Amino acid sequence: MMTPPERSGDPLVEDGPAPDTGSGSSLIGSEMPQHILIADDHPLMRSALRQAVSQAFAGVEIGEAARYEQLRRLLAEEAEPDLVLLDLHMPGTSGFIGLMMLRSEYPAIPVIVVSAAEDAVTIRRSIDYGASGFVPKSAPIGQVAEAIRAVLGGQIWTPASLDTADGADTDLADRVVSLTPQQLRVLAGMAEGKLNKQIAYELTIAEQTVKDHVTVILRKLGAGNRTQAAVIASQLSLRPPPPPK
Repeated sequence: MMTPPERSGDPLVEDGPAPDTGSGSSLIGSEMPQHILIADDHPLMRSALRQAVSQAFAGVEIGEAARYEQLRRLLAEEAEPDLVLLDLHMPGTSGFIGLMMLRSEYPAIPVIVVSAAEDAVTIRRSIDYGASGFVPKSAPIGQVAEAIRAVLGGQIWTPASLDTADGADTDLADRVVSLTPQQLRVLAGMAEGKLNKQIAYELTIAEQTVKDHVTVILRKLGAGNRTQAAVIASQLSLRPPPPPK
């Protein structure tokens, strides 16, 4: 039995067998994962996800990352996992931009977003921006395994209550996914209001290179100037969940 954290919105609750609530869950795949990465900055949440995965898939290798750069390092240094469980609010990234960078750099690795933000817009955007599934952090832990099996079987898994037919910001998603990982990093810096020299320093590249990236970003996003691009970037960022009381 898992003891859930006392942080509102964070725990995956254990309340008996999970109901059949996933989209297309009647056709859940039979794939058995060998290696899964859990990326979440909250230690209790990582523990809950680890328990959910290990209980469902005997012998699975589980890696953990508390920061986005740690996740990237694990992906670069170790064998690619079968799947990544990703929180949208991790140090080192900004909302959907981290998801898009991950999908751009490792397109063959499916990603399931596990988030405290459970509104329909966030779920739809997660799928639009490359996630193969979305599990709310308030969901029963059995839904984690259900989602993993479905995604490894080639399906898109979301809560059954979501009408996925009505996509959100599809045009924006089409434009943003054309950006390279480095351009997404520059865009993230722009969203935070950083100057070109600040972005160049953080990415260890020349300031002129940042300017070149900005020019391409403006063209791809259809933005007339840097301010418009920053506004678009702000739509890709999510407000972090409220701190625990």
